[in-house]
Amino acid sequence: MTSSIDRRIKVPFLDGNTAQAVQRGFPAVYTNRTSGPMTVPPQQRLDQMLAECEQLSATDLHLTGGELPYVRCQGQLRPLGTDPIADPTVLAMASSLMTPQQLEQFETRHTVDIAYSPPGSSRFRINVFRERGRVAVAIRRLEEGFRSLAGWNLPPQLDQLAQLRDGLVLVTGPTGSGKTTTLATLLNEINRHRSCHIVTIEDPVEYIHHNQRSLVHQRELYTDVPSFAEAVRSSLREDPDVILVGEMRDNETIQAAITAAETGHLVFSTLHTSDAVGAIDRMIGVFSSEQQRLVRQQVSMVLRAVVAQRLLPTRRGHGRVPAVECLQVTNAVAHLIRTEKSQQIYSLIEAGSSNGMQTFEQSLAELVVKGLVDEDVAMRMTRVETLFTQRLNSQQHQGQFSPSGRSNNNGHLER
Repeated sequence: MTSSIDRRIKVPFLDGNTAQAVQRGFPAVYTNRTSGPMTVPPQQRLDQMLAECEQLSATDLHLTGGELPYVRCQGQLRPLGTDPIADPTVLAMASSLMTPQQLEQFETRHTVDIAYSPPGSSRFRINVFRERGRVAVAIRRLEEGFRSLAGWNLPPQLDQLAQLRDGLVLVTGPTGSGKTTTLATLLNEINRHRSCHIVTIEDPVEYIHHNQRSLVHQRELYTDVPSFAEAVRSSLREDPDVILVGEMRDNETIQAAITAAETGHLVFSTLHTSDAVGAIDRMIGVFSSEQQRLVRQQVSMVLRAVVAQRLLPTRRGHGRVPAVECLQVTNAVAHLIRTEKSQQIYSLIEAGSSNGMQTFEQSLAELVVKGLVDEDVAMRMTRVETLFTQRLNSQQHQGQFSPSGRSNNNGHLER
């Protein structure tokens, strides 16, 4: 891979041998300052580490210049091996996967997202960034193939979201909470059962959707499109039925998504908030005070649902399961959004089970009664301990689930 970007990037980051490797497309020998000469090309060495992660069933791999590699197994980080990896080696591994555009982004923004599929292996999402002047890489292993909602232990009422014809659906939660997996599952349901044109805008493309009943076009940020907002606007000229916006990072993208939903399209997107009501406040709060009244009106009309989720370790220690809060936007919820009374929405979620709603506390109690999660783990995740205890006691008393019951599968989310 040879470009002006490579020549600029080699001076501050690479020693002579490794810089030559970058320029020549990574020949067989490069230098590791910590452990001496190595005879494996950077990309091949990275493939070996990724294969080892798969053998360990690790969800994440972390590489930092001058440090030991770390893997996350069953939610816990631990070192991988005993040999630190030199900073030039980490950069060489990452650069071997980048396009010239991605190299330029890394040089200017010091961070870049990449999707990578080694031959015969899983697909991985990779974030390359800098810390204390060093190169670091965070790698997330993505699940192969698709499962049903039940296969991921997601609430069955989410199936209604795949049947919507228009509007905006948000999936929210902290980083690593399974948002991408949930959205990929919903899109796969649409792809399997509906005749639609699905356009996704992602950074990067993580799950590959092949045409089934639907026609799917997947566009990647910086490779196919310059920005989320521009891609959403251009997608409206591409005859879409369903649009996935990987993340709403700014008010321009949020406005573009709202406009797409207003014009009769079904739009899915994500936000990084801890609960459903927080997602609404966050989406409106990015606009100026002069704009917020109009945006509230628009959101109240186009928002169909908000799904907030977190991942918890299972009782048996095999993977993690999602605790899910579901908000369906009824007329009452829409009224509270318009009138700036979003905090009152919590009471509607609590009482809205007949409309497919549930709070985190209800979801956590269900996971405990099903025997999927330990009570102390669920207690640490709840927002209101008294509400969780009430829900747990109520479900145990009603005998809705057998405490010794087990899921029909080992479904768990690993995003």
